[in-house]
Amino acid sequence: MELNYHHLRYFRAVAHDGNLTRAAAKLNLSQSALSVQIRALEDRLGQPLFDRRGRQLHLTEAGRIALDHADTIFAAGDDLLSALSGVGAARQTVRVGAQSTLSRNFQLGFLRPLLGRDDTGVVLRAGSTRELLDGLETLALDVVLTNVAPAQDRMSPFVVHPLGAQTVGLFGTPDRLAAPDLATLLAREPVILPTESTIRAGFDSLVARLGLSPRIAAEVDDMAMVRLLAREAAGLALVPAVVLRDELAAGLLAEAPFPLDISESFYAVTIARRFPNPLLRDLLENARTAERRARSLAGAGRGG
Repeated sequence: MELNYHHLRYFRAVAHDGNLTRAAAKLNLSQSALSVQIRALEDRLGQPLFDRRGRQLHLTEAGRIALDHADTIFAAGDDLLSALSGVGAARQTVRVGAQSTLSRNFQLGFLRPLLGRDDTGVVLRAGSTRELLDGLETLALDVVLTNVAPAQDRMSPFVVHPLGAQTVGLFGTPDRLAAPDLATLLAREPVILPTESTIRAGFDSLVARLGLSPRIAAEVDDMAMVRLLAREAAGLALVPAVVLRDELAAGLLAEAPFPLDISESFYAVTIARRFPNPLLRDLLENARTAERRARSLAGAGRGG
C-alpha cells in the first residue's frame, strides 16, 4: 500500500501544533476524525509518531524523522507551484546545540563539511549544557557541542565523543602584555573571564596558587563577547587561541608568553538512537580527523 499524503499532511499539522484539538479546528475536522487519520499513518509506517502525555503530543524519534520528510515533501510542492522547477534531492537537516560559552570558530569548524551544500540544512541553538542535554533527550537536537562532558554511568543515555583539546592562554592588545612574569601581568592587568566552564575553574586554581586576586573586567557567558571585549582592550581574555584566530593573524591581539597549564576539551554528545541522523557520522569523523591532523602537526613542530 502506498503512502497516503493526506494522512501525512494531517500528521504535519498536528506535529507543528502539538495539540490535537487545535489542529483539528484549523483543519476543519473533528478531533476523532483527525485521530483516525494519524493512527492510519502510524499503522502504515509501523511506528508510533507521538508520545501522548495528557493533552499534549510529543514527537517520538520516528515522528521527528517523519516530520523532517513531511516538511521536505510539502516545501518541494510549494516550490513546484511557485517556480515550476524540478524537485531535487530531499534536504537533510542536522540540529546542533552548542554551549553558549563555546568558541564560535570551533563550532564553525565542526559544521564546515555541511556548509554550502544544497542538500543539507543546519539548525544551531545555543544554551546552557543542561538545557541542551534536555533537548538531546527529547530528540529536539541531534548532537550537543560542549566543553563539559556529562556524567556517564549505566543509567546515562549519553554517548560522549571527545573531539580534542586546546591550550588556553591570556590574550590582549600588544601594549598590555609587557611584563617580566605571569604574576606581575595578572596583578597589573584586568582579565575577561568566561563563566561556568573548565577554563574558569583552571584559572581560579592558578590564581589561588599564585596568591593573587586579579581585577576582573568582565565575566561573560558568550565567547563572541569575550572576543569583542579583548579587541576593545577591556582586559586580557582567557581563551583558547582558536577563539581569536582572526585577530591574532591580523596582529590586533597577541598571546602572553607565559604558559598557564590550562586547557579546554571539546566534546560532541549524542544519544543512542534507532534512527540516527546520517549527517552526524560524517561530522564526527571529520572532527576526529582534524584533531589527529592538528596533533600530528604539533608533534612535528616540537620535533623540529
